[in-house]
Amino acid sequence: MLNLLNKPIHILGIGGIGAVLGWALAREGYSVILVDNHAGKVAEGRKHGVTIVGLGTQAVTFMAFDDWVAPKEGFILLCTKTYNNAEVLARLPDNAFLVTIQNGFDSSLEQRNHACEGIASFVSECQRDRPVTRITRAGSLYIGARRSVTAYEHDEIMSLAKALGKAELFPVKLTNDIRPYKATKLMYNAAISPLAAVAGVDNGALLTDLLAKQLFFGMLRENYAILKHAQIQLARIGPFHPDTVSLILSMHSLSKFMAMFFRPSLRGTYCSMAPDISGQNCRTEIDAYNGYLIRLAGDFPCPLNRAVLVLVERVCQEGLQPQRQYLQYLANNLPAGVLP
Repeated sequence: MLNLLNKPIHILGIGGIGAVLGWALAREGYSVILVDNHAGKVAEGRKHGVTIVGLGTQAVTFMAFDDWVAPKEGFILLCTKTYNNAEVLARLPDNAFLVTIQNGFDSSLEQRNHACEGIASFVSECQRDRPVTRITRAGSLYIGARRSVTAYEHDEIMSLAKALGKAELFPVKLTNDIRPYKATKLMYNAAISPLAAVAGVDNGALLTDLLAKQLFFGMLRENYAILKHAQIQLARIGPFHPDTVSLILSMHSLSKFMAMFFRPSLRGTYCSMAPDISGQNCRTEIDAYNGYLIRLAGDFPCPLNRAVLVLVERVCQEGLQPQRQYLQYLANNLPAGVLP
């Protein structure tokens, strides 16, 4: 088993997840190298370390991605956005022990035969120009195999899960199969992210704004239907299994009550797509979210996902600013009967 205290752990991507994981591992004495392509963020990290608001700062080695060379041994935690994967994968040797901790499904990454992935249900929002993040919503980190693994790979996955759990920032849940958790997270992210990002609102608005809630619930139902039609196994993330969520959404009075229950935990939190969608030359993970679901659906109806994909791509291509009126535009251009 790899002795993590003697070998550095390379974390690619100093966003909300990468910053938290780097902070947690550094606090427990592990050698951490945080890598990013944002020169200002790397410079700030070299001066001041990585910070979790309210919990303090940890000294960590920072490195620009242009200067990074994949280590011959040890873990590489991939915490970048999926649209950055190609340039990372181009630098990785075939035997690198890669652990992806991302949302969405990237086809180039899916083709790599890596053993382990992680999915975070907590929300962490990192500043764009500094390695300073804040955990805005509690949750867990799920770690597990994405395919059949060897005894060596199993031991390595267990050692990483143990290391990440030492700081006790969040529960680390080791699972034999990470794929159902990743699919469930996609079901939620592909509903939350495009709607909140294109409207320029926080996640809580999806449960307070009547039109936003109608679209959000519609997307949850459609995403669930696509995954079930494709016979994708789902797992429980949060208080309810997706099967239960689907049942709740089918009962208007109950879904209305549950929306009131969940509003406080979403208020003031923002999806990871929000900072990407504004301005010229924006890049988002829309293809890894809704694009993946559309391809998975095939001939199965998915009008909401198709409409959202077109809308987000248009906003990006034309350099438009997010605004709430796009939700009305979306609703007005859906086929009849898609929304109740």
